[in-house]
Amino acid sequence: MITVNPLEIKGMFFTAITVELPKTNLLMISNDIGYIMCGALDVDLLNEKLAKREIIAARAVGVKTIDELLHAPLEKITDASKEYGWKVGMIGKEALGLIS
Repeated sequence: MITVNPLEIKGMFFTAITVELPKTNLLMISNDIGYIMCGALDVDLLNEKLAKREIIAARAVGVKTIDELLHAPLEKITDASKEYGWKVGMIGKEALGLIS
């Protein structure tokens, strides 16, 4: 099952997506600037192979719900996200607030 819901942070709307897969969930929250995602996100690929795209993205690991993703510390961020003030260890909701 795929669930798509609007999510408001600091007065700006994001799209929260949950894809239920066997034994796991794929989670992401995005807007037109960037996104955070569960551990399935390959940040190294974005930084190395797709560096020219300057993708604003981060991942949090060990999350099973959108709420957990919002409140989990970011484990890895893309190089391009640093320009928005994103840092490893900040919680997802805080990072999204910087791109709202």
